[in-house]
Amino acid sequence: MRSLLCSLINLYVIVIILRIVLSWFPVSPGSVVEQINRVLRVVTDPVLIPIRRVMPQFGGLDLSPMVVILLAQVLGRLICS
Repeated sequence: MRSLLCSLINLYVIVIILRIVLSWFPVSPGSVVEQINRVLRVVTDPVLIPIRRVMPQFGGLDLSPMVVILLAQVLGRLICS
């Protein structure tokens, strides 16, 4: 059970990183990349949106993914060690 939870935490971090990378590129409506982007948003928005509400913006930069990745890493260390 513990190893499954560790794997899910690592997978979630990878999903967030994929979302960050895809946000750097323009997405054409109806493309495969847009569909992937939509799935990534569905998976990550429930965690990112509440953090965005609490965090102040830094010159238009969205730092909520970094906060979630850091929290996931801390949680992973606590659970997986």
